[in-house]
Amino acid sequence: MKIDYLIVGQGLAGSLLAYFLEKAGASIYVIDPDGAGSASRRAAGLINPVTGRYFVKSWRVDELIPFARQTYRELEQLLGGPFFHERSILRALTSAKEENDWLARAGDPGYQAYMGDHADKAPLEPLLYPTLAYGQTLQSAQLNVSVFLDFFQKHLLGKNRLSKNYFQYDELVVNPDGVTYGDIDASRVVFCEGYGGVKNPFFNYLPFRGDKGEVLIVEIPGAGFEHIVKQNNTFLAPLGNDLYWVGATYAWQFTDDQPTEQAQEELLERLKTVVKLPFKVVDHWAAIRPTVKDRRPFLGQHPEFSNLWIFNGLGTKGASLAPFWARHLSEVMLEGKAMEGEVDIRRFG
Repeated sequence: MKIDYLIVGQGLAGSLLAYFLEKAGASIYVIDPDGAGSASRRAAGLINPVTGRYFVKSWRVDELIPFARQTYRELEQLLGGPFFHERSILRALTSAKEENDWLARAGDPGYQAYMGDHADKAPLEPLLYPTLAYGQTLQSAQLNVSVFLDFFQKHLLGKNRLSKNYFQYDELVVNPDGVTYGDIDASRVVFCEGYGGVKNPFFNYLPFRGDKGEVLIVEIPGAGFEHIVKQNNTFLAPLGNDLYWVGATYAWQFTDDQPTEQAQEELLERLKTVVKLPFKVVDHWAAIRPTVKDRRPFLGQHPEFSNLWIFNGLGTKGASLAPFWARHLSEVMLEGKAMEGEVDIRRFG
């Protein structure tokens, strides 16, 4: 099989890159064993324009959010969604200072598109323990990542463009004008492996940091709650059918990607201070996020082998970052567009 691009990994990065390359007319083939335990599939898929204790706009949010919305709507049409949901994030404000800081920031012209004044507390009272007030985040959304990846997997399988196998680095033959892998001849290979990139012999020199996150999936019968809430350092995000994503923990030191009893207890204690209604834990997930020290993605070309590329390091904001940077990388590779320095792996020498 002769193709333009061999993509290793079918998480958010690999799927969106495949989409933009195909859209531009390039031929692709994807290798991924299944991705069932990947960080992409464990993520809540939140698109949150305002973050942190100081209510600061996320990096390049004015470009990223409109483009993410447009891309996911296009993909819903292509794949027969739905998996993208416009949802406000209601952020608990627990003190007069927090409330004043929120209102002051919401009055800033650069923030008015993303921050409302107060959310109505009345609908929340039967479900959540009271707090002083809720600030309403605007233009926020939630991508049901697992559903999207399932749809895209079916799309690839239907076109015979996906191999559900592990990639074997020692079987990749790098030639001056391309690569060969089994019966595949490709002009370029792009590694989109998430935290698995630490084992990639071509790109493991990059400063992957990685942090382990754990979340609970809980059932809250009859809650009927359609917003995303952040309260007591905990996100509660609806998944449909009375199920909610609860998270997350962060661990920078870890030995594996398996769920731990300690993290489950931490999440349960936090959830009990947020939700009044009875709930039942139906699942407990863990994964390692592909984080980077400077919180910018890894995009670029291998310094020695010009036909080896990488798209990685989306960290905790993959749902908002992946569309914009997948399109950018596709333009760099297809059109010779200059790579933006903030994301270029050459920033690490």
